[in-house]
Amino acid sequence: MLELRPNCECCDADLPGDSHDAMICSFECTFCRACATDRLQGQCPNCAGQLVARPTRVGLALRNNPASTRRVKKTHAPCA
Repeated sequence: MLELRPNCECCDADLPGDSHDAMICSFECTFCRACATDRLQGQCPNCAGQLVARPTRVGLALRNNPASTRRVKKTHAPCA
């Protein structure tokens, strides 16, 4: 099951489990759509993997399997 991290690792924007703006790589590094496209050009700065739209979790599925509350924030380029 996806962890559904709650924020963008670059700008720290909130990305709840039902957000359509979350982008992830295969390791679940998580970024908002703006950072993923503008700052990162669709490539994860941690693993060089492709950033794709994260599936949403809604309704009962989200209530029974909530998103993570552990926030991750990168302080190195290109996010610094």
